[in-house]
Amino acid sequence: MNYLTQITEAAQFLKNLYSGSPENLIILGTGLGKLGDHIQIEFEVDYAEIPHFPISTVESHSGKLIFGTLSGKKVVAMKGRFHYYEGYSMKQVTFPVRVMRALGAKRLIVSNACGGLNPAQEVGDVMLISDHIDLFPENPLRGVHPEEFGPRFPDMSEAYSSRLIELALEIGEQMGVKLHTGVYAGVTGPNLETKAEYKYLRIIGADAVGMSTVPEVIVANQAGMEVFGLSAITDLGVEGKIKKIDIADVLRASAVAEPVMARVIQELLARI
Repeated sequence: MNYLTQITEAAQFLKNLYSGSPENLIILGTGLGKLGDHIQIEFEVDYAEIPHFPISTVESHSGKLIFGTLSGKKVVAMKGRFHYYEGYSMKQVTFPVRVMRALGAKRLIVSNACGGLNPAQEVGDVMLISDHIDLFPENPLRGVHPEEFGPRFPDMSEAYSSRLIELALEIGEQMGVKLHTGVYAGVTGPNLETKAEYKYLRIIGADAVGMSTVPEVIVANQAGMEVFGLSAITDLGVEGKIKKIDIADVLRASAVAEPVMARVIQELLARI
């Protein structure tokens, strides 16, 4: 069965269960799933029930699709995403974005937990993603290209909406919260970076590094979706501040950033 048919079947399955048309797709990253608690849920389904949908294998990713409203806007939220390091292809990683676009989603709001590279950042801070550097070995657009997907060579000069970034900065100022902006480097993982790699990433222009987001954003841009991304800084790759961490440290730092991220997303949706 070809990829386009799989997307069509998954989308039709969801249409048969839920008649709404969510305009906003929210991908909830590591330790950030509680934002889903703010959604007025109309319908939810486990990934395992959706035809051809991958299964999330990572701790803190619960693996549910939630349909409902947030700040008065129709949304569909992914509680748990898929990563290249889990063994999935880039087409599987980005499969949900294709499916939700087929359901009518026009906007992608994507969050993640990442390592901070900018000396101005502290653990628990929030960074709005202004751009990214793709260091993955595979591109989700590689291979057969159905016309339905969008342009074969999508422009990425404004991968993240400057309009939404500006609006989010205004929201942060009104909240009295410092929001950083910066460039996100996407890498394969799952190991964290060496000190030399952190230094390299900073030299090439990255303010943060993580193992997700970039593939979904590429596909969303090809599909003509407006993109807003934000990162929870869960550890530091800054010289002199690098410490050994584990998933528990990441989750604790995410818990600090999550309320800020949740408020920004809620206010952003209310104003667009």
